[in-house]
Amino acid sequence: MKKTLISTCLGIVMTAAVACASPHERIYVRVAPPAARVEARVVAPGPGYIWVPGYYVWDGRAYAWTAGRWMMPPRPHAVWVAPHWQHERRGWFFVEGHWR
Repeated sequence: MKKTLISTCLGIVMTAAVACASPHERIYVRVAPPAARVEARVVAPGPGYIWVPGYYVWDGRAYAWTAGRWMMPPRPHAVWVAPHWQHERRGWFFVEGHWR
């Protein structure tokens, strides 16, 4: 089990350029994230899609941009809560985006 978890975490870090942590663990970064990029929205792929803006993730050495995209909400009236960086005494930590 532990070996599988370690392999999964390493795979995530290598392929998605994100740090592996449980939902209750935070990865702190001492350097503030750059200002968000201004992205041009392409035409929505169809009715009902919403634009999810891009954001920066920490790849263990530097911030990497994740481009914005169109997404279909999982249910009617769902609202996207954008991922964002928060700062506290120990540094900056990432808060995942989610549907509310």
